[in-house]
Amino acid sequence: MTAANEDRDAVASPSTLYLIKQVELAVRAVMDDALRPLGLTPLQYTALTVLERRGGLSSAQLARRAFLRPQTMHVMVRTLEERGLISRDRDPGNRRVLVASLTDRGRELLERAGPHIERIESVLLAEMSQRRSAEFRAALRQGIAALTTEAAARGVSATSPADE
Repeated sequence: MTAANEDRDAVASPSTLYLIKQVELAVRAVMDDALRPLGLTPLQYTALTVLERRGGLSSAQLARRAFLRPQTMHVMVRTLEERGLISRDRDPGNRRVLVASLTDRGRELLERAGPHIERIESVLLAEMSQRRSAEFRAALRQGIAALTTEAAARGVSATSPADE
C-alpha cells in the first residue's frame, strides 16, 4: 500500500465518536423493537433500571442519571406512575420533593425485559472472545472516565447511572 492510499484510508475511516454514535443508534433501534411488546421505550427502561439500582430519587436526580432533561423526565415519571411501575412519596429530608421508587409491578416488568436486553448484549458481543469482550468493556469504562473528567474540567455534567 502506498503512502497516498494509507492517507486516504485514514481520512475515509469514521471517527471513534462517530462509531460510538452508530453503536448507540443501533442499540436503541434494537432495544425499541424488543421492548415495544412490553409497552416500554428504551428511555423508560433506562429510568426503571436506574430506580432499580438506586431508588428514592427525585425527578431531577432521575433525569440526570437517565440522560434526560428534567421536563422530559417529569412527563415520563407521570406516565410510569400512572402505569403503576413507580411510586412517588415525599422525601423525609425535604417535604416539598417527591422521590420515585420502583414498584413490584415495575420490578416484574424489568424481569420480563431482562432476557430481551441480555440477548441484545449477547448479539453485540457474539463475535468477540471472552477476553476481547472484557477488554471492550474496560475500554468503554476508561473512555467514560476520561470524558467524565473532561466534562468536570469544563464545568458540565457527564453523570452515568453506573457511577451513581
